[in-house]
Amino acid sequence: MTDTEPPLAPDDLSARLMEVFALVGPLYRRVQRKVEQNAPAEGLSVGVRAVLDLLREHGPMTVPQMGRAQALSRQFVQRMVNDAAARRLVETVPNPAHQRSPLIRPTAAGEAAITAVITRERALLRQVGGDLTDAEITACVRVLGRMLELFDDVDVN
Repeated sequence: MTDTEPPLAPDDLSARLMEVFALVGPLYRRVQRKVEQNAPAEGLSVGVRAVLDLLREHGPMTVPQMGRAQALSRQFVQRMVNDAAARRLVETVPNPAHQRSPLIRPTAAGEAAITAVITRERALLRQVGGDLTDAEITACVRVLGRMLELFDDVDVN
């Protein structure tokens, strides 16, 4: 928002945000599909990729912590962790804070796999055309962040 531009009225804001939703849904599904198409070299599903990315970003976490961070059910995250463990991409380590909930951390193979995926994704995203500016990206992230905050209370279990 610039200093000269007033915030939108609630009715106008909701209509404009619906335009964002109309784009985010198909974009999300297409990106998911593209990741799955490109991931066979690493053997990663979208769910396993999300687990590895989360661990790369935040360090070792418990399954419940990952579920909350991703707004996904603990059961789904556990299945993804099990898949990753079966491929030796993650391992469990004792959790000094809670004996019954071990920490999950990536193995060297897991770190290599997520690094390869991110490298390919960045190469693909470099192909986005146009004259997008940092300010436009910042505004987009701000809008999506506000929309996400609205749904922070949604129960995923």
